[in-house]
Amino acid sequence: MLRCWRCGKDLAELSLPLSRLDECPACYVHLHVCRMCEFYDPAVTKACREDGADEVRDKQRANFCDWFRPSERAFDADLAAESQHAAAKLNALFGDSKDDPANKRTEPLAAASKLFKKD
Repeated sequence: MLRCWRCGKDLAELSLPLSRLDECPACYVHLHVCRMCEFYDPAVTKACREDGADEVRDKQRANFCDWFRPSERAFDADLAAESQHAAAKLNALFGDSKDDPANKRTEPLAAASKLFKKD
C-alpha cells in the first residue's frame, strides 16, 4: 500500500509509475521526491543508497531522478506526530493568525519581542 510520505494518505487512486509532478490528493506535496523513494536513507552519503544517482539537495521537492522507486515505507507516523506536536507548540506560542490577516505580522512579532525583552 503506497502512502504519502508527509501525511500518510493512501495513494491507491494514483497510477504507477508516479510522474514527476504527481501530488498527494490530501496535502498536495510532490510525490516524486527522495523522501518517497526506496533508496532514501538519511544515514548514508547523499541520503541515497543508489550509488549511481546524482545528488539531490532538497529531498522534499520534485526531481528528475531516474532511479526513483516509490516506497511503501516512506510515511513515518512517529515523525508526522512529532511534526504536528512542534506545530502545535508554535501555534500556542505565537497564536494561529491564519484567520485574521491583520494579525499575521503583529501578533507573532509582539510575542517574539516579549520573549527577548528584559524586565
